[in-house]
Amino acid sequence: MLIAIITLCRKENDSVIEPHGGLLINRIAEDTERKSLLEKAAWSPSITLTSWSLSDLYLIATGAFSPLTGFMKQADYVNVLKEMRLENGTIWSLPITLSVSKEMVETLSPGDTVSLKGEDGKIYGLLQVEEMYEYSKKAEAFFVYGTVDPDHPGVQKTLEKEDYNLAGPITLLTHPEKLRENFQTPAELRTTFEELGWKSIVAFQTRNPIHRAHEYLQKTALEIVDGLLIHPLVGDTKKDDIPAPIRMKSYDVLLKNYYPKDRVMLSVFPAAMRYAGPREAVFHSLVRKNFGCTHFIVGRDHAGVGDYYGTYDAQKIFEQFSKEELGIEILAFEHAFYCITCASMATAKTCPHEANFHIHLSGTKVREMLKNGQIPPKEFSRPEVIEVLMDEMNRTNEEK
Repeated sequence: MLIAIITLCRKENDSVIEPHGGLLINRIAEDTERKSLLEKAAWSPSITLTSWSLSDLYLIATGAFSPLTGFMKQADYVNVLKEMRLENGTIWSLPITLSVSKEMVETLSPGDTVSLKGEDGKIYGLLQVEEMYEYSKKAEAFFVYGTVDPDHPGVQKTLEKEDYNLAGPITLLTHPEKLRENFQTPAELRTTFEELGWKSIVAFQTRNPIHRAHEYLQKTALEIVDGLLIHPLVGDTKKDDIPAPIRMKSYDVLLKNYYPKDRVMLSVFPAAMRYAGPREAVFHSLVRKNFGCTHFIVGRDHAGVGDYYGTYDAQKIFEQFSKEELGIEILAFEHAFYCITCASMATAKTCPHEANFHIHLSGTKVREMLKNGQIPPKEFSRPEVIEVLMDEMNRTNEEK
């Protein structure tokens, strides 16, 4: 039987805010323990993780997905789908599971230890098998995404999975180099916030370059907190999303020229994008609480895709939970636009002018313009950001 040490970081030793569920999980093997477990892993049956599952493994191990200590057992899985809570009642909105084939399940028994490998063949972790269970992929898609339409990218990923889930606690043996780049673990970020003296931190989730509407929301929020964490998601995204390395360059140039250096941080969130709209908004907020953030920005169509979700559904979903059990303050913003008459960014709450004076901004519009070789106007995005995006996109097209 695999015995792993769980390091639990209690509130009094943390900065700022209590982790979700009260304890910050650490499932990372170190030194002698790691060496011993790597030897055990070499002789254990193995599973090759997708890039999605590898990022889940890493984020469980580092405490980003606290209070989870491994891939979900059936009771938690079912409760999350139906109630958006773990079996013990803790809020949790998305299933975190590891799917395997029926053939693999038939070779395993509860209590077995399984080696978790990446697509590169490296051993990244171990899983102690507690349960193996069959599940309905269509039911999961319906509950999580509100649709079973295979054109939805999250539904498509769900339908591509294997038919069984393997559940149990995990131990990380090797940090994935690609995911570690520009990443600070929850414990590391909490220490950084403490050193900076930030007691209130607002997090901003993005999978796009930051345009003027994003900037407006961030700076409005920054007026009421000590610091801003720009926390871009850099795991698996849709094929037509702008690649993470290009986005990172655009963030760097924006922060260098337009943000107060002592009040803003940039660190990546190496998770896969689910495109689960409202449910993913809740998930993103809970995860940022684990990283030490006290506030979280939820704007228009957070984590949405296409027309599957209403404009403000991702804000309305938070009405189901009390502030006390969420434990993080949600900053819900109206859709921001550039008003030609005001000559500034605004929302319907602050601008008196008619819609024909408004320039509406979105990541989708920026991507479309870049794809067509068009230069977005300064009302859409800062010129320095556009220059980086155009240069990088042109270079990528030339390499193809």
